[in-house]
Amino acid sequence: MNAVTEASLPHSHQHGWQASLALRVESRTGRSVLAQNRHQGPLRVQKALYPEGDGVCQILMLHPPAGIAGGDQLRIDLEVGTNAHAQLTTPGAGKWYKSLGPLATQDITLNVAAGGKLEWLPQEVIVFDQAKARSSTTISLAEGARAIGWDILCLGRQASGEAFNTGSFRQRLRLQRPDGTPLWQESMHLQGNDTAMRSAVALNGYSTFGTLWLAGITPDAALIEALRALTISSGTYGLSALPQTTIIRAMSDSAEAIRQYFEAVWALARPQLIHREAVPPRIWST
Repeated sequence: MNAVTEASLPHSHQHGWQASLALRVESRTGRSVLAQNRHQGPLRVQKALYPEGDGVCQILMLHPPAGIAGGDQLRIDLEVGTNAHAQLTTPGAGKWYKSLGPLATQDITLNVAAGGKLEWLPQEVIVFDQAKARSSTTISLAEGARAIGWDILCLGRQASGEAFNTGSFRQRLRLQRPDGTPLWQESMHLQGNDTAMRSAVALNGYSTFGTLWLAGITPDAALIEALRALTISSGTYGLSALPQTTIIRAMSDSAEAIRQYFEAVWALARPQLIHREAVPPRIWST
């Protein structure tokens, strides 16, 4: 990864954190090893953990500032090598802080080689009122690679009675083959107090929403039926079975409800997709 210099950045980024994290997980004699761990600025990996043994490299991503402020520019790049297995999560909720003007950005690129397995399981992200943010996540899967992951977004700080009334949030999610052929993709642009937040064909008044993906295998009818039988404690959800990808969406006023629902989906789908029983990361219960 090339170093990012202040002079090379757009003006809106020249007064924020410039942070990057470049990781590579490789399979070496049956052990998934964190072979590369390079960082710049306030993005860190404390260490690789092995709660399930050598086969799964669990990575806890840390962002010491605890949130992304106006002008910040973050980048995360992960390579999962042939037959390696990487599981990534975070110690707590992420945050997009309000901005006095500059745009904040986060670009995530996750590449999984043939036979590789990826679990992308961050905790929820809170978008503060007056935030100006753009987030992009691209996951490239080679033939034979598999991935399960999610994205949970909270508009405003509901516990403080704060709604997302002003500001802007752009998000792009894309699952693709290494040559760019899409498996699934979507883009969203919300302005504060956007009519889509209240529309029955969009968020329908819910403040929190999430997307979970199961990618790399043709959906199994029995698994789809079992997934559809799961319920969420508060809110609504739906499932779409596409070639090589299954997409599950949830909306609620509770991030905890969506996270618990997604954890149940993950626990049910993991044995078929990853060939391992679900072992929840310890950090989820702290």
